[in-house]
Amino acid sequence: MNISVVLWADDGELIERLERQRGILTVARSSQDMVEIIALCETGLADAVILAGAPDLVETSDIDEITERGVPVVVLCDDAAQANRLNRAGAHIAATAIHAVDLGALLEVICRDKQRGTGTAGVKAAPLAEKGVAQRRGKVVVFWGPNGSPGRSLVALNYAVECALEGREVILLDADTYGATQAVQLGLLDEAAGLAQICRTVDQDRFDAYTLERICAPVLIAGARMRVATGLPRANRWPELRPTALRRAVLALQERCDTVVIDVAGPLELDEELSFDTAAPQRNGVAAAMLRIADEIFAIGQANSIGVPRLIRALEEMEASVGDLAVKVVFNKVSAASVGSAPQRALAETWERFGPRHPVVAYLPHDPEAVESALLAGSALAEIAPGSALRIAIAGLAGRKIRARARILRRNQAPR
Repeated sequence: MNISVVLWADDGELIERLERQRGILTVARSSQDMVEIIALCETGLADAVILAGAPDLVETSDIDEITERGVPVVVLCDDAAQANRLNRAGAHIAATAIHAVDLGALLEVICRDKQRGTGTAGVKAAPLAEKGVAQRRGKVVVFWGPNGSPGRSLVALNYAVECALEGREVILLDADTYGATQAVQLGLLDEAAGLAQICRTVDQDRFDAYTLERICAPVLIAGARMRVATGLPRANRWPELRPTALRRAVLALQERCDTVVIDVAGPLELDEELSFDTAAPQRNGVAAAMLRIADEIFAIGQANSIGVPRLIRALEEMEASVGDLAVKVVFNKVSAASVGSAPQRALAETWERFGPRHPVVAYLPHDPEAVESALLAGSALAEIAPGSALRIAIAGLAGRKIRARARILRRNQAPR
């Protein structure tokens, strides 16, 4: 493996060290101008960027500009405060005296993770990493799906509730830049847009995991407590959600909770780059950024003759836009009326014949009565329809086993 790097440095000492070693690193270009470094990332010349100049001159916005172009950043820094600031922005940190072989090994791991789609936050390389301290890292679960109301927001909410009922610390983020609905589903009607507040706090670079968690509204459902960052009340406010700021927020929130559930919009095309300068906001960039850092992605598709081909096309477009990611397919609104007799078998056979390689992990039954009751009450299925078939299926998706007799108990308790 050969890694082409662009180097930001004020002297040639590091270049000489790298060239003497003759390892996997090749210095494609060196510059003292950060604007030129960012421009070089735009050309595709760089597999990675090494920032070896004075770390206090590196702005977090510089890190954002580089990582938004899909290029990982390594900062050589011995100052703990600066290292933490830049690491929090998404840069990987290494000591200034790191050996060229070790630097090459670090970049090889980073680039391989990026190729596999498993790269997440910036990491610290020895000796700056804290020894013997286990850092908490919550799981990031993203719910995505094509346009056409497949039900991703409903599934995301109830999945988050089931995780909270399991005793996990859960935060639900409504990152849909086209039609945020989590506040409405929960009856919050929040005009403040918690997610926009989170992005503003991150942009001010005065945040920590505790501060971000406190912005999220506490919600109590079926005896379980979780936090929710509400989305934009008006879709035209989408420029307030910056992908890099939200990515940094999610990575910080992982320190405070066990599960971060994110509801994102369906469109992923970044065609705005054809019309605007490269620093312009990207409306679909939020969904793309969240998919890239997700530990688990659920693609929600509607189980009918329109929803299935729509999901197939959307998954193909996803691969073209954000790369080859591990996706778990969930068919929602499954019923014999829309698919025919033996709907699960029919869907499985159709997917095996026409669908991409992504596995189908769940078939969620069509249960309009339970859904409408929950929406009317501004709550989740676990509280309004605890024995419904849909609730039991979503609980299974979250790893919970709900006993079927709960349905019998609910029927016996129903008013006559």
